[in-house]
Amino acid sequence: MEIPVIKMDELHREKRSETLQLLHDACAQWGFFWLENHGINEDLMYKIKGLVNKHYEQSMEKNFYNSETAKNLGPDNVVSNVDWECSFMYRHQPESNIHDIPELVRTTLPEYAEEVMKLAERLAEVMSENLGLEKDYLKKAFSNPSVGIKAAKYPRCSHPEFVMGLRGHTDAGGIILLLQDDLVPGLEFLKDGRWMPIPPTQGNRIFVNLGDQVEVISNGIYKSICHQVVPNKNGSRLSIATFYNPGPDAIVFPAPKLMYPSQYRFKDYLEFYSTTKFTDKVSRFQTTKIIFK
Repeated sequence: MEIPVIKMDELHREKRSETLQLLHDACAQWGFFWLENHGINEDLMYKIKGLVNKHYEQSMEKNFYNSETAKNLGPDNVVSNVDWECSFMYRHQPESNIHDIPELVRTTLPEYAEEVMKLAERLAEVMSENLGLEKDYLKKAFSNPSVGIKAAKYPRCSHPEFVMGLRGHTDAGGIILLLQDDLVPGLEFLKDGRWMPIPPTQGNRIFVNLGDQVEVISNGIYKSICHQVVPNKNGSRLSIATFYNPGPDAIVFPAPKLMYPSQYRFKDYLEFYSTTKFTDKVSRFQTTKIIFK
């Protein structure tokens, strides 16, 4: 199986309908996909990767390998409650913590966050459209969206069998856009009951996955998928994940238009069904909600 690839520029060309369907299937059947031709400045992407790598080498790597977790890892000390990672968080909006992040990235990271946020908003629009909702539904449902970036390195590990880079989890928020390592693998997503390796990034692709709130708002049509990171013997893996999440005070609930009718007599449904059998099922459910209120 190959991970779906969405080419954003095709949404404005003759393949728009085909691309919308491909995106819908990726969100509903996979919960993750590659994004190409997304419009984010390529030089900016390479620059932020270089700066995060430089900060890790200058300020994080030595401390990590001197930690008790790193020094004691081995057959007699299997780690199950700690992740093999170094990271820092940047909160972009609604309240920035710009002065708490490494000085090396203070200029470039906000610039990158702005570009990725615009991309996330475009994705939210086409996802809303695919769900049959108003174009701005997801953005409004997120109610002053929260945007943040987790910059992480998963250090080279001589005993990867005894620790996880990042334990299995689903993401709590909305849309996650990942800029990751060009060479070192490690990210895995659960697909049909098996862990599927996500290969290192090719070119300037961005990897996208959906969080729990998109699954809730879509009433389960779109999926939030469990994923993990396994450490690597041969190198340290870079991960720069941007989170486009609901605002902290957003009230999250399934879009009413996507919910099934709440209750009705089967006899009544059969009578309505007899005149609408050969029409679209989704439209029939929508009409059923109105008739049997």
